Order: sequence, then structure tokens, then C-alpha cells
Amino acid sequence: GEMAQDMTEKELLKMELDQLKKEVKNERQMVSKTGKEIKEYIESMSGEDPLLKGVPEDKNPFKEKGGCTIS
Repeated sequence: GEMAQDMTEKELLKMELDQLKKEVKNERQMVSKTGKEIKEYIESMSGEDPLLKGVPEDKNPFKEKGGCTIS
């Protein structure tokens, strides 16, 4: 937003460079390996996943409290 517009090109480039310096330290792994691990993790947790198994009516905080009637 606003902050970036007030900065000089040199300041923006320095920010980008600082970010890249942080990212280069990240440990890299093959997607073929991590993808499989992510899939296994998701499958192992699927029994607890409310998006897959749904939320019981009595535990749903967003359930309609009462209807409204239009007459």
C-alpha cells in the first residue's frame, strides 16, 4: 500500500534483497517428496477434519438460532 509508494527505488530494492537473503537460507526439498508427505498427513488427519466429516448440529456455532418469517 501506501508505504511502498513513499519509498525510493533504492529502498525497495534493498527490501527485496533483504527478503531474498532470508529466503536463500530456507531448506529446499523436492516437491515429489514433500507432496507425498503432505498427502499422507492430510489422509491421517481426515477423520478429524470438519470440512470432510461435517460439524454436528449441536456443536455448530454458526447454526441459525431461529428462523425468520416473511409474511
